Amino acid sequence: MKKGLSIFLAIIFVLSVALAGCGGGTTDTTTKPSEQASDKPAAEVQKTLVFGRGGDSVSLDPSQVTDGESLNVTKNIFDTLIDYKDGNTEIQPALAETWESSADGLVWTFKLKQGVKFHDGTDFNAEAVVFNFNRWMDPANEYHQGDFPYYGYMFGGYKGDEGHVIKEVVAKDEFTVEIQLNAPQGPFLNNLAMTPFAIASPEAVKKHKDKFGEHPVGTGPFVFVEWLPNDKIVLDKNPNYYKTGFPLLEKIIFKSIPDNSARFTALQSGDIDMMDGVNPDDVTLAEGNENLQVWLRPSMNVGYLAFNTEKAPFDNPKVRQALSMAVNKQGLIDAFYNGLAEPAKNPMPPSLWGYNDSITDYEYNLVKAKELLAEAGFPNGFETDFWYMPVPRPYIPQGKKIAEAMQADFEKIGVKVNLRTEEWATYLDLTGKGEHSMALLGWTGDNGDPDNFIYVLLDKDNAKGPDAGNIAFYKNDALHDILIKAQQSSDEAERTKLYEDAQEIIHNDAPWVPLVHSTPPLVGKKNIKGFNPHPTGSDKFTEVHFE
Repeated sequence: MKKGLSIFLAIIFVLSVALAGCGGGTTDTTTKPSEQASDKPAAEVQKTLVFGRGGDSVSLDPSQVTDGESLNVTKNIFDTLIDYKDGNTEIQPALAETWESSADGLVWTFKLKQGVKFHDGTDFNAEAVVFNFNRWMDPANEYHQGDFPYYGYMFGGYKGDEGHVIKEVVAKDEFTVEIQLNAPQGPFLNNLAMTPFAIASPEAVKKHKDKFGEHPVGTGPFVFVEWLPNDKIVLDKNPNYYKTGFPLLEKIIFKSIPDNSARFTALQSGDIDMMDGVNPDDVTLAEGNENLQVWLRPSMNVGYLAFNTEKAPFDNPKVRQALSMAVNKQGLIDAFYNGLAEPAKNPMPPSLWGYNDSITDYEYNLVKAKELLAEAGFPNGFETDFWYMPVPRPYIPQGKKIAEAMQADFEKIGVKVNLRTEEWATYLDLTGKGEHSMALLGWTGDNGDPDNFIYVLLDKDNAKGPDAGNIAFYKNDALHDILIKAQQSSDEAERTKLYEDAQEIIHNDAPWVPLVHSTPPLVGKKNIKGFNPHPTGSDKFTEVHFE
């Protein structure tokens, strides 16, 4: 990347972080739409936003998915009990107006917003909240049809499982819900703000059952209209949204255009209004185009190569360490990220508290890598498969090219890798079942807590199909004990030390090669206002408008 552009983008990033931090980035729900509106006559102001993206959604039932392409859409159809503030992961009221905890942290009481309707006209109330929790957590519930992966990740499994966090959810009256826990959970409130725990219409779930993901009904700012697979998803304005006067747009269309360059061409020609998954060179072009603007999403992610530790030879830590030494992370950043990334050495980003900066990364050294491979019993290397992602993601913008660059270095130490990919939903399904030997994947943090990275992605609780969060299928009892202790503590200093210890264990065992922490760019038309990319990677377009 040219030096001048590097400095310019760095300044933009610093300013965006500073603005997000000022005043906590709280969304003022009392703002009048007229205060944000354009001076143009109403008939001339654009009211439809077309958002270009690299892949289609897997499902529009937020409780059933983990991929960003699904959650980015459902974020606008549904609301959660608690939400994050604009620009950061501090929590604020949403469908729940207030909450309080018992002294022992085992009982949480939520007072709900009154007068809210689901898009199908039915009432949002305490019984609706209870219905959703029972659907998520109880395998015996008739509407527990599917995997509900995030629930298992964040709450220690399901009803009846050892370690399940939630004991019972009770409606105390029409607008009061009590959530009883089996054990305290430090990140409990931040977990509830995550998009997968949005509240769905019970009547719609009952009507559509396992097809609810094709007919989503929430209370959010936009209403689902239609889904043409691998083409577009259309949402219309919710005229009865509880935030008076919002949303400001009449319609959002999420348009799937798999190729990054083709998507940027569509933006330049006016066929779409915004896009993510921007090629590095296209960021440079966008900066020089007076009709476009660039946003930088605050970095809270990790891209990684996971070894399936249940398959030989990746059950041998020395093999994993050897391959870790054969990855040129800085070279990948220089070639594919336009400088908008930093090398990763831990499974969580340095933007989170609890990050262990004292860890020294495996050096990029092909000679030492080959020597260590010989020590592991493979002096002539071996052959294996290498899965790469078929769609651009913020942490892996060009999956095939990144895999090819790594393939070339692996070959230099005698490891021949055969590249493989699948359609996105199939890729997630098969890696979640452990079909791969090693695979590229990544994670954008959902709640600003280290638990959301380390426990979800590397604890033994989540190393089981059919939808493993831990696709390394890595199991370490000492790590598990540390992570459960950290979950049950409300003392951030204690939790910080525990997560630092956890990262030491993970580094030594090397179930992954942590690759990068990226600062993902988005590009859009210059006249788009009110958009502030969220670090979680899922954006609500409630206040977005054109001038």
